[in-house]
Amino acid sequence: MGDLIPNGIQGGHSLVNEQNMQTSLLDDAIPALEWDRDLAKRSLDELFAYTQQYRHSADFKNLMEFIGKFRFYAPYNAMLIHIQLPGATFVATPSRWFSDYGRRIKPDARPLVILRPMGPVMFVYDVKDTDPMQGAPPLPKEVTDPFEVRSGRIGAELDRTMENATRDGVQVVTREAGTQSAGQIGPASLGHYLYRTIGSGEKAETWRIPICYEILLNMQLSNEAKYASLVHELGHLYCGHLGTPNPRWWPDRRGLDSTVLEFEAESVCYLVCARLGLDNPSEKYLAGYCGQYQEAPAISLECVMKAAGLIEDMGQGRLGMRKQNPKDRSEADT
Repeated sequence: MGDLIPNGIQGGHSLVNEQNMQTSLLDDAIPALEWDRDLAKRSLDELFAYTQQYRHSADFKNLMEFIGKFRFYAPYNAMLIHIQLPGATFVATPSRWFSDYGRRIKPDARPLVILRPMGPVMFVYDVKDTDPMQGAPPLPKEVTDPFEVRSGRIGAELDRTMENATRDGVQVVTREAGTQSAGQIGPASLGHYLYRTIGSGEKAETWRIPICYEILLNMQLSNEAKYASLVHELGHLYCGHLGTPNPRWWPDRRGLDSTVLEFEAESVCYLVCARLGLDNPSEKYLAGYCGQYQEAPAISLECVMKAAGLIEDMGQGRLGMRKQNPKDRSEADT
C-alpha cells in the first residue's frame, strides 16, 4: 500500500507531511504579502495590476462572460485568447482547420498564441481568419454557435470532483442544514485518513492520504447546487486561501482581504459552472458587485484561471496522484 504520510514510506510516495501541514495552518506570517512581492513572475497578475486591464468592473464582467462561454479551451487559454482578440468566436490550429473543417488560413491572418498541453505554446486562428476550400462542407454548429447554452444539468462531474479531491487530502461530507446554508471549507482534525486506489489487478496500489481539509455540503440541495457549492469551496482552497501542503501544487496566500477571498472564489465558481451551462449564484454576485463598484478587487487572475481549470479537469476524469518533489516521477503531476 502506498502510504502518503511523512518520510516517504513505500518507495518515496510521500504526499503530505502532517506536521508541516499543521505548522503551515497555524503560521502567524502573512503569505499573501510574500505572494504579492513576486508579482512580476506571474504575467496575468502583472497585466492586471500595472496596465489596469480588466480592473474596470464592466471589463472584468465581460472577460468572465467570454471565458464562461469559450468552452473549447481551458480557462487560462481562453483568457489569453481574449487578451489578444476579444471578439474571437472559435479558434483552432491550422491543421485542425484543414482536417476537420476543410478550411485554410488566410495569408494575412493574425495568429493567437496559447499554451500547449505538455509543451510550450501553439498558434491558433479564429474562424474569421479562414477561408473554405473547394467542396468544404458547411461549418457545424460548434463553430457557428459555440456559445449555445447547455442543458443546465450536472452529470458525473459532482462525483468525479469529490473523488479527485481526495488526492489533496480533501474530505467532502454532506449534512442536513438550513436552506440558507450551502457549504463551507476548513482545516480538518489531523489523524484521520482517506484511501485511494490507483491501477487495477496486480498493479493496484492503495494510498493512505491524511485528511487536511473538510468541505461540508448541504444534503438538501440539488446536485447542481451541491456542485456549485463544492466548486466555490475548492476555489478557496486552490486559490491558496487556506494555505498549501506543497507550493508546487497551489500557492499559500493566507491573509488576503475578505472581499478578495470571496471575489476569487465566486469568479472560479462562475467560470466552472458557466462552462457547464449551470445556473449558479456566483453570476448574481459578480453582476451585483460590478454594478455597484467601478473597479474589481485586486485579485489574482493567475490563481482564478488555474483554479478554474483544475476544478474543471477534476470533473472530467480521474486524475493521477500528486508528486511530492521534482525528483519523484512515479505519479502523474497534474
